[in-house]
Amino acid sequence: MSNKTSAFANKIEGSKTLAVTAKVSELRRAGKPIIGLGAGEPDFPTPEPICTAAKKAIDAGYTKYTANVGILELREKIAAYLNNLGGNFLPNEIVVSSGAKQAVLNALLSTCNPGDEVLLPAPYWTSYPEQIKMASAEPVILPTSELTEYKITAEQLEKAINNKTRMLIFNSPSNPTGAVYSKSEIDEIVKVVEKTGIFILSDEIYLELIYDNFVSASLVAYPEIADQLLLVNGFSKAYSMTGWRVGYLAAKTPIISAAGKIQSHYTSNACTISQYASLAAFDLDSKVLENMKVEFARRRDYVYERFSKIHGITVPKPVGAFYIFPNISHYFGKSHGEYVIHSAMDMSTFLLESAHSAVVPGEAFGAPQNIRVSYATSMENLQSALDQIEVALQMLH
Repeated sequence: MSNKTSAFANKIEGSKTLAVTAKVSELRRAGKPIIGLGAGEPDFPTPEPICTAAKKAIDAGYTKYTANVGILELREKIAAYLNNLGGNFLPNEIVVSSGAKQAVLNALLSTCNPGDEVLLPAPYWTSYPEQIKMASAEPVILPTSELTEYKITAEQLEKAINNKTRMLIFNSPSNPTGAVYSKSEIDEIVKVVEKTGIFILSDEIYLELIYDNFVSASLVAYPEIADQLLLVNGFSKAYSMTGWRVGYLAAKTPIISAAGKIQSHYTSNACTISQYASLAAFDLDSKVLENMKVEFARRRDYVYERFSKIHGITVPKPVGAFYIFPNISHYFGKSHGEYVIHSAMDMSTFLLESAHSAVVPGEAFGAPQNIRVSYATSMENLQSALDQIEVALQMLH
């Protein structure tokens, strides 16, 4: 019997962001004082009411299977939340999943056929192209740049659509850039989506993390594309619930029915206790989320200011999420000792070894001239890391 792995497994790359997290843990176990700037994970504790709700669920015996698509109470809360943003969803148009990552894959598996093309703006979240391939479709990259603040235009989108195009993946606020589309920009993109009839998967996991009173919108607020929209969100980022693993997909029939059917065969329901805990997220005092958001904005301002002052680095000011995406290509060809910088991957290795700071190379996001830095960590860590990064970069000649 052959011991070779499948063609399916061979075409998929592992998550580079999770690989960085694993490397940081390994180095810390070896006693090295590594500052992790790689993980997209808030450092705040999960709010106490959510934890209390989980404990109550255990005490009440809510430790068995739930409906495959999630408990009705949670789907009702999710529908109400989306409808408050301008949507028109019923609870039976929601599938609760084991994190938003599963919701994205559910959406792709429910809509894509072999040979279909999925339009993917770059820089992109590292799992998107791999999940597109897992759904037997082909990713088609739409490049962006600092000049467009890493956003596509409606004109660019329309030109890219052909008879193989099945879907656009739309992520605002963006991981990895922190870019946020304005309402007027979304208006124009929606017109193209409606006219061409393609699906749009809108990943809004960072929607609650938009700064500076910037005016954006959820795509649920556009009834003209209701039948084309696959809305993904979850609780990990805004509520600091990364380990609880609860996300959701909202879509109209027959897509949502297909998603529920698919999920029934590869995970069944999301963690029961986590679902009951997530109910409490909707009832939190608004100050809890606002306080986290204010702190993220403060860190954003600090990190942006520090990177903006480093010679050779260019970076737009992010408007959402908790990442900054510096262009470090000025340092390509420079060296220090055994280190020669030819790529973002080289830079990430250099900073890990010389600045004890872990960042994610831009190759993971289709942007080989950049590194992603997460500011979802303490100000103390950010100050130490930026001090060390600045010294390390000065060593390159």
